[in-house]
Amino acid sequence: MNLNDYQSLAARTAAPHDNELVNYGLGIAGEAGEVADLIKKAIFHGHTIEQEEIKKELGDVLWYLANIARIAGLNLDDVAEANIAKLQKRYPQGFSTAASINREE
Repeated sequence: MNLNDYQSLAARTAAPHDNELVNYGLGIAGEAGEVADLIKKAIFHGHTIEQEEIKKELGDVLWYLANIARIAGLNLDDVAEANIAKLQKRYPQGFSTAASINREE
């Protein structure tokens, strides 16, 4: 599945209302928090991060991201391509600590 197809399918389960952006902005923060909680429990509580659980939570993050982008008039393919272009410009040789410290915007 490509990102734009996913975005179209995700939009089918979004209920239109006046406060969609607020709903999705808060939703993505909450779901990202659930991902962070899985990582915290693995690092500090000795839990195992189950692949299916992280996949489920990352999918929820992706759903909110897709709908925020839709409301902004963006498609996910364009968002992904722009992000890669930014990273390639910032780190043309790939990430390194030195490149991060000395990078120019």
